[in-house]
Amino acid sequence: MDALQRWMDDVVPALGVDPDLVSATTDDVLDMVRDVAHGVVRPGAPLTAYLVGLAAGRAAAEGQDPAAAVRDGLAQVDALVRAWEPTSA
Repeated sequence: MDALQRWMDDVVPALGVDPDLVSATTDDVLDMVRDVAHGVVRPGAPLTAYLVGLAAGRAAAEGQDPAAAVRDGLAQVDALVRAWEPTSA
């Protein structure tokens, strides 16, 4: 078993997160983190993942499907990454 899976096996129940939701969205979240880290700025990747989680949690609290809320947030981030134009310093 790889380290990521072992970590997820520990952290998901510790945080009380639905494992099915995690399984359904993990690959997409990892893709988003990669895109932000390489296309925008590396420290933005974990912070963006955190923000997508906050937005998805809010949407779920308002009655939306949690997986759909995550995917909606990821789609919004994807559009922002594609439109990102780095500034030259």
